[in-house]
Amino acid sequence: MKRLIAGEIMTLMVKRKTPFGYFLTNGTEEVLLHKSEANETLAVDDEATVFLYHDHDGRLCATMKMPKITNNRYDWVEVVDVVPKLGVFVDIGISKDVLVSIDDLPSLRSLWPQRGDQLYCSLKTDKRGRLLAKLADDETMKQIAVKAPESAFNQNIRGRVYRVIKVGAFLISDVGYLGFVHESQWRREPRLGEAVEGRIIAVKEDGTVNVSLLPRKHESIDEDAAAIYAYLESRGGAMPYHDKSDPDDIQARFHMSKAAFKRALGRLMKEGKVYQENGWTYKKE
Repeated sequence: MKRLIAGEIMTLMVKRKTPFGYFLTNGTEEVLLHKSEANETLAVDDEATVFLYHDHDGRLCATMKMPKITNNRYDWVEVVDVVPKLGVFVDIGISKDVLVSIDDLPSLRSLWPQRGDQLYCSLKTDKRGRLLAKLADDETMKQIAVKAPESAFNQNIRGRVYRVIKVGAFLISDVGYLGFVHESQWRREPRLGEAVEGRIIAVKEDGTVNVSLLPRKHESIDEDAAAIYAYLESRGGAMPYHDKSDPDDIQARFHMSKAAFKRALGRLMKEGKVYQENGWTYKKE
């Protein structure tokens, strides 16, 4: 007879009823199915298909609510809480959220998932028997991936980050392409579980893709010009930045290169929205 293990879906028999629920058995062990976790009325000797997990006191218990993930099944689950000293909790579809341990998260806190992000996980138990969510590894992601055709080059792509490393981030797209974003291809480092949008800049022989999160040049000018103009307005229409400003100062303030800053500023000047004078840029009234 298979042992009762947290993270498993099992069919057990009702051994006895109590005012607060049912005790189920596999023939040798018992587990409580609280009446709040039963979706139907059961009688002694009835069979019940349940999911086994640990309650808030660490006791093994059962529910008839089926989770999105198990020890043997992966799926996307949503991050519902972030606890700095523990990790992040994900909603697996039952009454108790499950922890993704700090040991399995990036060392940089800024790269941790935030509430609303999604992670591709299954379940596991640690050495103390605690039920935890387990992040999918590269091999698991390859099993659900779709090879990108050569025609995907330069197409827009939407996806979610499933792994971050020192020099980049790995994502899987909405249609299943596996992609890699090198650190040179973003303005801000994406976090684990974050949904991102970019474009495909290379399709490799194995069907994976390289992705850029940087906008195309014409899109970049629009975004950069809007950012510069918004900053100018926030300062009452004048700012101490112009086309001869130091590149490091521009990068620190606007998160863009000097070349991008000059292109965007040139556009604003051509449109008659700004002018420069004595090392300052002013908004035209």
